[in-house]
Amino acid sequence: MGQSKHQTLCLTIDKGDSQGGATGRIWTIDPIDGTKGFLRGGQYAVCLALLVDGDVKVGVLGCPNLPESDAETLTEGIGADATDADGKGVMFSAVLGSGAHSRSLRSGGLATTSSISMKPLSKISDATFCESVEAGHSSQGDAAAIAQQLGITKPSVRMDSQAKYGSIARGAGDLYLRLPVKKEYVEKIWDHAAGDLIVREAGGQVTDINGKRLDFSLGRTLMNNKGVIAAPREVHEHVLSAVRSVLMKK
Repeated sequence: MGQSKHQTLCLTIDKGDSQGGATGRIWTIDPIDGTKGFLRGGQYAVCLALLVDGDVKVGVLGCPNLPESDAETLTEGIGADATDADGKGVMFSAVLGSGAHSRSLRSGGLATTSSISMKPLSKISDATFCESVEAGHSSQGDAAAIAQQLGITKPSVRMDSQAKYGSIARGAGDLYLRLPVKKEYVEKIWDHAAGDLIVREAGGQVTDINGKRLDFSLGRTLMNNKGVIAAPREVHEHVLSAVRSVLMKK
């Protein structure tokens, strides 16, 4: 008697047991990144990235509840009540050295791709920054203090998942701050690999709070990194300086 479809599926899933590392081709996938966002009808993402010898080569984010249009800016309420609305659904993708792109998620076939890039910031005080909904994932108090130091007066946009990376990559927002809440907490590679590449290919820079590039070559976690700072290249150092200033006072 042959195996049931359920058994076959379980055996297939069990083959995904790579520990990651600096050698070989490794796929990372997060089928529902932002589970709480998914459950509350807010933002979530399906995330896929290809790592070759520890370096991210391909990144894809499917964000069913983000606005379809790249021209629509982030709003405070985007983190909830977005499910099944018309004009929602976008896929972001990037291949190392080939730029970043978006395309609408529509029924009946894939839409045409569009090149995306981060929005130029003439004044950093005009920036829109996004952060996690969950206070346990990122220090919202530190983020508020950093925003104040940068002269940013707009409220932060809180949303789940790597939809934050996609949003700033296409210029709907400007900065993404994920600040450590616990000394022992370590980020997982599947929560950042795709978004990291998409932002960098869109003209941004992604580092940890110490200014180090995210290192995906050490296994399943970013054990040598703390926090995430993503911003347009031309202002990243300025943002990083504010981050260091605030965190050094703690």
